[in-house]
Amino acid sequence: MLLVDVHSHMDFPEFEKDLDEVLERNQQAGIKAIIVNGVDPTSNRRVLDICKTHPILKPAFGYYPTHIIEADGTALDEELSWIERQHPIALGEVGLDYKHSDENQWGDEKKKEMQEGFQKIIALAEKKKIPLIVHSRQAEADVVDMLESAKTKKIVMHCFMGRKALLKRIIDNGWYTSIPCIIGRAQQFQDMARLQDMAHILTETDAPYLSPFKDIPRNEPAFILETIKKIAEIKKLDEEEVANNVWKNYQQLFL
Repeated sequence: MLLVDVHSHMDFPEFEKDLDEVLERNQQAGIKAIIVNGVDPTSNRRVLDICKTHPILKPAFGYYPTHIIEADGTALDEELSWIERQHPIALGEVGLDYKHSDENQWGDEKKKEMQEGFQKIIALAEKKKIPLIVHSRQAEADVVDMLESAKTKKIVMHCFMGRKALLKRIIDNGWYTSIPCIIGRAQQFQDMARLQDMAHILTETDAPYLSPFKDIPRNEPAFILETIKKIAEIKKLDEEEVANNVWKNYQQLFL
């Protein structure tokens, strides 16, 4: 079975001690490609390093939205200049995050700064003609609005938790949705699998987060099989057929 993880953080400390072992075990389980998403300049350099030594790992460079507003004024522009000179498979993890909006922790000015940063990232993706892997926590409407104004259609909505009306816009726009391993206990992602056409579904872990198993806290790309099983059940398809379709989608979008 061909399995692919389009959103992971294999550069995070949780994998530092046993990355080689994890990758060997995951390859034996059928994993053929893992996109590693950077979240800031330091993370991007780690992603670059581990991808150079592990061919199964594919680099995506990004700037996590809240890191943008925590950094100094020139950090984002400097990092985008560096990314422009590299050859990532995508830009990610990028987007907007209003997690603390109830307390208005960031404030309207900071939200605007986050949006301006995301706009620069969108422009770079358009220039490099590579996909965006998009984070949109509690900012789903603003993210969809911004992306609908963009030229690029190479968009992956990572762990999208927005309303069905917004999901419909994503589907109508022909964007991709990546479904995490917790689909078995999350109705949101089951609905996504049901509504999204098979030609625009991808699989992800967000590893080391979002493990589907209560007794295994660290998520791994091989757990993608849990997503494949659930999608097959929802779509009434063979598991192998689902996996092959997801692999085809990965190739068409990223390669």
